[in-house]
Amino acid sequence: MSHADTQATINHYLAHCGADASQGREQPEYLGLGLRKRHQLLQGNPALAAEWAQQYAHWSVHADSHYRCLTSTREAEAPWYRLGVKDTVDVAGMPTRLGLRSYRHYPQRSAEALTFLDPRIALTCKVATTELNIAFGAGCRNPHFPTIDPSGSSTGSAVSVAAGLCDISLGTDVLGSVRWPASHCGMVGLRMTQKAESLAGVFPLSPRMDALGWVTRSADDLDLLFPLLGLEPLLGEQQPLKDRYRVGLLEHALDPALTSPAMLQMLAQARGAFTDLGMAPAEVAMPDLWACRGDAWQLCARDAWLASAAWMRRFDCELHWSTQSALKVGEGVSDSDYQRIQQRMDRVRGGIDAWFEQAQVDVVVFPMDPNRPFDRRNPQPGDSTIPSPAEPGYDQKISFTPLASFSGLPAITVPICLSADGQAPLAIQIMGRRDSEQQLLDIAKRVQATVGLLQTRRLQV
Repeated sequence: MSHADTQATINHYLAHCGADASQGREQPEYLGLGLRKRHQLLQGNPALAAEWAQQYAHWSVHADSHYRCLTSTREAEAPWYRLGVKDTVDVAGMPTRLGLRSYRHYPQRSAEALTFLDPRIALTCKVATTELNIAFGAGCRNPHFPTIDPSGSSTGSAVSVAAGLCDISLGTDVLGSVRWPASHCGMVGLRMTQKAESLAGVFPLSPRMDALGWVTRSADDLDLLFPLLGLEPLLGEQQPLKDRYRVGLLEHALDPALTSPAMLQMLAQARGAFTDLGMAPAEVAMPDLWACRGDAWQLCARDAWLASAAWMRRFDCELHWSTQSALKVGEGVSDSDYQRIQQRMDRVRGGIDAWFEQAQVDVVVFPMDPNRPFDRRNPQPGDSTIPSPAEPGYDQKISFTPLASFSGLPAITVPICLSADGQAPLAIQIMGRRDSEQQLLDIAKRVQATVGLLQTRRLQV
């Protein structure tokens, strides 16, 4: 076959290998509605669900081809809401791949967190994750902020919601794995209180910090769906809702040597929103917990390295270079340091309630990161997702997300504004006491009602 014939054959295949391009390339209009409005319309006219399902079917094949966030799907007849599940969480009848190219298992039962879903929520897909939760990248594209890296191991959870392929997605958050991709896609991400009993059927990375996490487009969307997730057996007795919450602003994050001007300006805007809500923040310090940010990364690295021998026997596949780099960091954590970190965690968690009482706050607010989200047009910094203490800029790399992780507390990330160039979403985290998920949703809803949702375009692919 001549060179010209080869090119013609390839071009012919590429022209015909995708879905019908004549329809469905623009996001259906109904996906632009908030879930509360969609709920009202469905209550008044349940037949809309079938009409919308048909529109979704045309959109989804184009959207996933472009944004690359789904790993497997299953049919659902006219669901009211679509749920995606991170591919490290077991779903009966669907393969769990753990982000590995040459591994899968087929669980006999779904994870505990998926046991009591309301019938109106259809579990329709598994979503992409990074290799074993610790590698770079899962190949997803950021729908609304294409220059921003949506990485974090729950990247598929955030991208699938941002693309309108899911209304809500379940991920896991160890050191920010839900909060980072959610914030980088302009979404809301909730890390739940760390509880071992909630993690049955979830691949363990660092068992003392692993936590469930949820992504939705807005806090109001998550607030609407939260009662339908059937989480009551896992939630525990929730902190009470209040007319006004006592808000602390983390003073450590106000250091201009650590936090960039753009993030400090965003934080000032958030501070103004809380003040407008009658909840003016008071600056608070958390010196004991702040000093443990690096310990959280070291604990995760050591846990991953200790488990790696069992992984390799089971998976029998070559790991990505960034996975190996992360494990190398864990290998360097000594047994004595590992024991010291766990003892330190016990002390921090044992005293965290007393700290909230003494500080007289219900929640603590701080930026999502010291800097704006990473721009994928620039080279990826570092050679591991887990920073080593010897690396330059370590204090910035360990970031702010470990505060909730090390203390086992819930935290929600809320987008506040866009960067000066309009290319990146900038977000805060709100960290609450144990079992304060309902409080965090309440506060996040009020903040978003004050600052508004980020302006995003209707997607076309």
